[in-house]
Amino acid sequence: MGGATGRGGRSAVLGRLRAEAVRAGKVDEDEVLARVAWSTVVEPGDRDAGELVGRLGAGRSVRAVLDALDAGPGLLGELLVEAGLPLTDDAEDDSRAELARQTAAALVPALDRWRHRVRRLDVDAVLHAAEAVGCSLVLPGDEDWPPGIDDLGPHAPLVLWRRGGDHLDARPAVSVVGARANTVLGAEAAAEVASAAVDAGCLVVSGGAYGIDAVAHRVALGAGAPTVAVLAGGIDQLYPAANAPMLRTIAERGALFAECPPGTRPSRWRFLARNRLIAAMGTVSVVVEAGARSGALNTAHHAGQLGRPVFAVPGPYSSSASVGCHRLVAGRRAELVVHPRDPADAALRAWSGDDTAVDVEVPIAGARVDPDVLRAVDALGRRRPVPLDEVVRRSGLSLSDATDALALAELQGLVERGPTGWRVV
Repeated sequence: MGGATGRGGRSAVLGRLRAEAVRAGKVDEDEVLARVAWSTVVEPGDRDAGELVGRLGAGRSVRAVLDALDAGPGLLGELLVEAGLPLTDDAEDDSRAELARQTAAALVPALDRWRHRVRRLDVDAVLHAAEAVGCSLVLPGDEDWPPGIDDLGPHAPLVLWRRGGDHLDARPAVSVVGARANTVLGAEAAAEVASAAVDAGCLVVSGGAYGIDAVAHRVALGAGAPTVAVLAGGIDQLYPAANAPMLRTIAERGALFAECPPGTRPSRWRFLARNRLIAAMGTVSVVVEAGARSGALNTAHHAGQLGRPVFAVPGPYSSSASVGCHRLVAGRRAELVVHPRDPADAALRAWSGDDTAVDVEVPIAGARVDPDVLRAVDALGRRRPVPLDEVVRRSGLSLSDATDALALAELQGLVERGPTGWRVV
């Protein structure tokens, strides 16, 4: 899996990242390394990878993918059939063979997405980068794995990187998100909601961004309570830079979590993918001011899909910063916050298993953007044209999907093609 570090050196680094679990013999080192490898190959929320790891295990699935890239997807399809795809014990051999062929064919697009990164796997570099920044590695089943993440199913992260977290314990959480360019009234409302959550003993979760995110984090920190920020890039990418001091304080008193390996830069696509983690970590989610195309609506969408209560705090109906919140409430996709303690009370009820928690419909995702187009555009810059093979590597798309996405982006006037590659208009 790449890198020049020997087995002993790799084990030592892994031991420092997961010292307690390694010493206790609770960790299969190969399985951990395979999950780290997967996290460098796939983009956040890759369902195909999640299902593959769920059926075959991380180590076996990595080896199977490597074999499939050399010899074709047939063997991988057969392994998945053997691992429990719907098939009766008395099925005929030809039925099993046909199902294996269908499964292999369905995996071709995924293999096309992964092949460019698989060939460049360097697990040692990732481990050393993680050690340099002083983070730890958290896997499903660990005591520090955030509650609620597993509800994402095959879209759940394969690993999480964490800074801090020593002061966290299991408790209900209120995820607070909203406008980056918030109004004064929005900031006051977010502060009151976050303060009420802290007073009720809830954890405050957000994304560390400008605006409402920062207000929620700072209120929790000011009250001496832990808070969690979920990053869109690697754990070493404290973004936005102006919030870096606040994010470092969060790491000291609460925790920073990142799904992408160290060195991964945040992008619009990864911000949207990160929102599903904020929603999953929250027992309830609150949207404080959101425009018609706000990313905060994406968090509300994920929370609704997970069956979590969703609240909204809109400003005046004439405010463009509140259009999204008004639509959530009008469509019964979110409950209106009448009192700052409403979200915390709902979190406490849901945490205790009380069925009287707020019942809302699944919200729409706000702005409808083709995800492949977004990933392709994110891979480009405005100055230097980027060749197609580099777009494939950066975006994690297959060659054919990247080509189609760039063509669509060109039609939409987002990018332009030159002799040496593509660039953002």
